Amino acid sequence: EAQLDRFMFSIDVRYPALDEELRIVQATTSGLDAPVDRVLTPEQLLTFRRLVLSVPVADHVARYAVRLVQASRPVSETATGFVKSYVSWGAGPRASQFLIIGGKARALMDGRYAVSTDDIRALARPVLRHRIIPNFHAEAERITSDDVVGHLLEQVTP
Repeated sequence: EAQLDRFMFSIDVRYPALDEELRIVQATTSGLDAPVDRVLTPEQLLTFRRLVLSVPVADHVARYAVRLVQASRPVSETATGFVKSYVSWGAGPRASQFLIIGGKARALMDGRYAVSTDDIRALARPVLRHRIIPNFHAEAERITSDDVVGHLLEQVTP
């Protein structure tokens, strides 16, 4: 779990369709080197990183992100009965940081200059799913970490 926490997102990628997988196999087993085009220079990448970090976040948005993360912890005062019953381990402070940083990038990509609670909600699953560890009761009832995140989004209001 500690190693997974280092990843910002856990993105659910489905298996490719037959034709897609065939193209993947053909492209990666031919022995030919595919040309790689540079998209950004290192300097541009650092400029974008600084730009993302400079996006402002209102206190109520940051507070919402932190409340959402804290509610995932079964030992938290704000944890619901559902979380206390089905979660072995909740998300740590890195999750709050990644919700905010991801929100900043999402806002910029959407042409906005500030993070909204909608950004936090949109990023909750990819940021939290690998940080919330369901317990054996949850596994027995087929409750996943995505189910827990859905519960948190219903219960923790912006």
